[in-house]
Amino acid sequence: MSSTKTAKKKAGPFPQKVDLQDGNLMAAISALHIDYDVVGYYPITPSTQVAEGLDAMKAQGLHNITMIPGDGEHGAAGICFGATAGGARVFNVTSANGLLFAMEQLPVQAGSRFPMVLDIATRSVSGPLDIKGDHSDIMMALNTGWIMLMAKDPQMVYDLNVIAVKLGEHPDVRLPVIVAYDGFFTSHQKRRVHYFEDPQVVRDWVGVKVQENHALDPNNPVTIGPYMNEPDLINNKKQLSIAMENAYRILPGLYKEYGKMSGRDYSMLESYRMEDAETALFVMNSAYDTARIAVDQLREKGEKVGLVMPTVIRPFPKNEITSVFKRTKSLLVGDRADSYGAWNGNMAMEVKAALKDDEENATKVLSRIYGLGGRDFYVEDALEMFEDALDTARTGKVQVPFDYHGPNPGKSDVKMERVVDPLTKERTSPGLLKLEEKEEKVLLKGFNKRKLADMPKRILPGHGACPGCGIFPSLNTFLKGIEGNIVTLFHTGCAMVVTTGYPFSSHRTTYIHNLFQNGAATMSGLVEAYHTLVKRGRLPGDEDFTFIMVTGDGGHDIGQGPSIGAAVRGHKMILLEYDNEAYMNTGTQLSFTTPLGHQTSTSGVGPGGQGKAFHHKDTAQIMAACHIPYVFTAVESQPRDMIRKAAIAQKKAGEDGFVFGKILSICPLGWRTVEKDSVDIIQKSVDCCFFPLYEVDKGITTITYDPEEKGKKIPTFEWLKTMGKTRHLVKEENADIVEEFQKEVDRRWLRLKAMHNDPLL
Repeated sequence: MSSTKTAKKKAGPFPQKVDLQDGNLMAAISALHIDYDVVGYYPITPSTQVAEGLDAMKAQGLHNITMIPGDGEHGAAGICFGATAGGARVFNVTSANGLLFAMEQLPVQAGSRFPMVLDIATRSVSGPLDIKGDHSDIMMALNTGWIMLMAKDPQMVYDLNVIAVKLGEHPDVRLPVIVAYDGFFTSHQKRRVHYFEDPQVVRDWVGVKVQENHALDPNNPVTIGPYMNEPDLINNKKQLSIAMENAYRILPGLYKEYGKMSGRDYSMLESYRMEDAETALFVMNSAYDTARIAVDQLREKGEKVGLVMPTVIRPFPKNEITSVFKRTKSLLVGDRADSYGAWNGNMAMEVKAALKDDEENATKVLSRIYGLGGRDFYVEDALEMFEDALDTARTGKVQVPFDYHGPNPGKSDVKMERVVDPLTKERTSPGLLKLEEKEEKVLLKGFNKRKLADMPKRILPGHGACPGCGIFPSLNTFLKGIEGNIVTLFHTGCAMVVTTGYPFSSHRTTYIHNLFQNGAATMSGLVEAYHTLVKRGRLPGDEDFTFIMVTGDGGHDIGQGPSIGAAVRGHKMILLEYDNEAYMNTGTQLSFTTPLGHQTSTSGVGPGGQGKAFHHKDTAQIMAACHIPYVFTAVESQPRDMIRKAAIAQKKAGEDGFVFGKILSICPLGWRTVEKDSVDIIQKSVDCCFFPLYEVDKGITTITYDPEEKGKKIPTFEWLKTMGKTRHLVKEENADIVEEFQKEVDRRWLRLKAMHNDPLL
């Protein structure tokens, strides 16, 4: 945390610090002050900094909250459910598709009546992929049974997180709570904030969690999540509805109680200059402060306008809505998400429903969709919205009930122009590579570096990768061994993001994107569609595609299950994983492939931690256990070996079925290395046997580069000291971590050698 100073005592009785912080760190500070028992999390932009902040605090010894990195947002939600089932006080944070991936768990959490807090840094839902802020994610969670509080700025993020705990755990409520704030607007923008000097003030106010029924009481065994049929389910949901009604009744009192303690008063609806307003604007979160300027400008011109923002949308503040718009002639409701085909945004529908129940209310309501995909909301936008509402007030008629504000639909007659010609099968099949069986080994003949260099690249220069990125040298080298037509599918990750910034693409062959958790399944469908359409005569059978799926940046943590499914089914495709040992595309958080002791932004170094606390996942061996035709590992420092394995992979995928390859790919930014040393560092990882080079052909393991036989084997320490992310391991006090790391590398290497020497292993 940044340096702070003691603020002058405000209305509250407890000293507070004044600071300049963003919403994500304020969420982390609130979690620190609440002192949760368990945090289950998974990194996703733009919410990741919350977990990073908590991890940094833990590394510095500021808390002892148990932090559990999930294998995906669905897994993180399951971790949280399990912890709350044990009576723990639990916190999580996510965004966008992460929320959707976890969505299945949300009704389970609410239906079981286990309180917890989930922060959402709101973000546009894919696809196509967009990482900027709007409300399309939280609108999908409206009907999950969670209370939903709305924070317009970093100060509210802190305050509402504290209030959320006490509200959700109230004995008449017992529901999980979402605190939503705008991604990149509130999550990353710094504002002046206050928070309590002594965290004990917060802990005393929220109290100790009391959970009557939990899984850790041997004297009171309980069944959690029973099979429930009609009429019991409707009774359960009625109880949940009553709990939400109780939250509606209790929340205003908690706002007042917290206001006395903090000096910051909140209400169900925040309003501005609504005392005599005849025309009003209804927006949520960060747009509110911008729209206030528009209100002031219009007031100076004599227009009676006002502004309203809810601090809670579940339970929906129905009575407050009918009260505040009692005398308005016109109202424009701005939604940062569309409910497609409903001719209204979600909030517009709910505001209209609330006003409809008031027989005396004659307010004309307009619905506008704005700010999608992080589109900025300026004072001019608010003024334009007000003008639409003012026109309705003047004429008494709603000219355009529903519309989008600010889009540019483009011109239907514009045609996309081809920038480069498609690669023909002939251009990508020079016949340079020939596989030859000799002495039970597959050899590569015709390897000519000069001619291989002349082969056209499938991925063009001009992408946005960081200098020294190892992804593209590795991918382009691998693709030298692949002849003919290819279709590639990329998981979300650095390689995807930097090559496909609309309207440009670095891919010269057909490219598909899908999210981490479903790439292998998507490619499976495409592969089988191709073979089916060829059989039915709807596609020519002489094109003969090679299907390659690319994953990386930790994406094979979430995607491991679907990959195993595709492997077991045996689809004719290649799955290629570039392993850069972290979630690089979201900012270097720990992945399951991050090695023991390595520093990332969620495995910090300090008095409370010395890097990642557990060993790395061996994806190649996991996939080999699926008994697929071919598994291999490769590195850019051994290009001939990589190209040979690529050629074998293409042959195996075309004839026998599913193939898996793993490439160790350096990330100078995340590994904290100098670009010119990349090849040497990668080779050291091979020479110390951390990343051994081998192949598994129909169950037979062969080491393809043995540093012991070549007299080049080095201790892992020699590799670790080359990287900034492991520089702390050079210190004598961390010798035990290096020793444990060396033992595990040796164990895996000896096991691999045993498999190499015995075809039955």
